[in-house]
Amino acid sequence: MISQTKSRMTRRGLLGAFAATTLVAAPTYSKAAGFLRGAGDIRRVRMYSGRTGEAIDTIYWIEGKYIKDALKEINYFMRDWREDAVISIDTRTVDIVAATHALLDVSEPYMLLSGYRTPKTNAMLRSRSRKVAKHSLHMKGEANDLRLKSRSVSQIYRAGLACGAGGVGKYSRSNFVHMDCGQVRTWGS
Repeated sequence: MISQTKSRMTRRGLLGAFAATTLVAAPTYSKAAGFLRGAGDIRRVRMYSGRTGEAIDTIYWIEGKYIKDALKEINYFMRDWREDAVISIDTRTVDIVAATHALLDVSEPYMLLSGYRTPKTNAMLRSRSRKVAKHSLHMKGEANDLRLKSRSVSQIYRAGLACGAGGVGKYSRSNFVHMDCGQVRTWGS
């Protein structure tokens, strides 16, 4: 659920509290299938945005099915805040976020630095940094940039690599890790 300062309890939240002891999340495609064995019946994503002041802590998958309303909340949360534009975030990307969070064994939510970007936002960021890809997967809702206070960039990067699904980029100087559901590849220092 997304909140500015107050948290509201929903049916999904109650289900999450009830089922929290079985929580494990993982990517849903081939190389990450090993994470699913004995994984339990729910997947959860926890993030906050320093830009908007919003936070999300929601169960988005129960017993093999994505929860449509939870995915809508995730789509809105990961929107391009500069343009207030929303796109459907690829569920594989959400699965990677949840899986790496579970592997890191932290209760702290990820800080989302960048989720979806409109072409206009991507072009603006590209004009400021040569590290922004012209055809960024952020523009397709297939990528995000994340950080945790309690874990190093290297630790988050290794968790992303362990999923074996998508691209993982390490940005040590800027203190974040890029994760996407594109081709398996790595970069960064």
